[in-house]
Amino acid sequence: MISDPIRLGVAGLGRGFMLTLPSLLADPHTKLVASAAPREESRQAFRNQFGGNAHTTVEELAKDPDVEAVYIATPHQMHRDHAEILAAAGKHLLVDKPLAIDMADATAIVDAVERAGIRLVTGPSHSFDQPVVAARHIIDTGRFGTVRMVHALNYTDFLYRPRRPEELSTASGGGVVFSQAVHQVDVVRLLMGGTAHAVSAATGNWDPARPTEGAYAALLHFDGGRFANLVYSGYAHYDSDVLQDGIGELGQPKDMSTYGAARRALASVSSPEEEAALKSKRTFGATEVPAAAPHPEHFGPVFISCDRADLRLTGKGIEIWGDSKREFVSVPAIPAPRTEVLKGLYDAIRFGKAPPQNARWGRASLEVCHAILESANTNERILLRHQS
Repeated sequence: MISDPIRLGVAGLGRGFMLTLPSLLADPHTKLVASAAPREESRQAFRNQFGGNAHTTVEELAKDPDVEAVYIATPHQMHRDHAEILAAAGKHLLVDKPLAIDMADATAIVDAVERAGIRLVTGPSHSFDQPVVAARHIIDTGRFGTVRMVHALNYTDFLYRPRRPEELSTASGGGVVFSQAVHQVDVVRLLMGGTAHAVSAATGNWDPARPTEGAYAALLHFDGGRFANLVYSGYAHYDSDVLQDGIGELGQPKDMSTYGAARRALASVSSPEEEAALKSKRTFGATEVPAAAPHPEHFGPVFISCDRADLRLTGKGIEIWGDSKREFVSVPAIPAPRTEVLKGLYDAIRFGKAPPQNARWGRASLEVCHAILESANTNERILLRHQS
């Protein structure tokens, strides 16, 4: 049992926080002690459940002496301001992906963290999923040689879930590239174990009613001729969870009879305000918090080609297709799907042993997202300059 959990505050009690909350409740590495949120309903719900301080602003949270670290779960465009305020106050940071929207903002966060001498972990992202971490450990043993190629694909209903207006504007950080590609980029970079050098990509923007990128395909080039292929569609047709043992992205068994639910729910709203209100029903204090999922989270099927085996990440573990035999490595979600990111934050603060996903890592993944958009716009291969 952890005797000295990180005393954690949270900035933002919206959907991002709700997705992490089941793991925060189940995992012993952190203890929620404070929050900051603009909605009184959410603040009161936080007081009722956790008995901690519920502040109106991030500035107040930064001054809270009970808080060691803060989980920044506010909208993407607010990350820089909040990170700078909290870092200056000496608070360690867990910053929800992506680190920022603009590269200049990401660099400002890197500078603020290094100037303050605090620890920052970029996540939760799917590079912390238990099967991804376990696959990286298998790769590190050298048993199957060098990773030569990774193929990652995901088909979801992302674009048709309730959205605020800015989430449908690419310039404001909306669309699938900033919110979803960053997951695949993080996963691939961790598995490849090296910095990407260049990106070639195309994007799809196919629904005038949802005027932002809903799909992409990208080829990431690494050292030694190694490469990774990333494919994503959020247009709510095919569901690649059928390839993941029927387990959804958040680790829950998926009821396939609910197919089409996202589009049907969206058809019931008649204005951006109604859609934003529909999304607000998924925030803390407005809906029940589910129990921690029984399976690891995932971001669609991932195939890893090594010299002497292909590995496939599933909803329950890792399939190994070797030279002469097949194996399966079970990887449970113990004690919760997002334990690895919370443990990473704990180890970084308590022991100075930070995971790879630090501030510079977050900036590097964001650069790849920008390169995907630039390559799609110019039809050119984009060279990368901020990899770590």
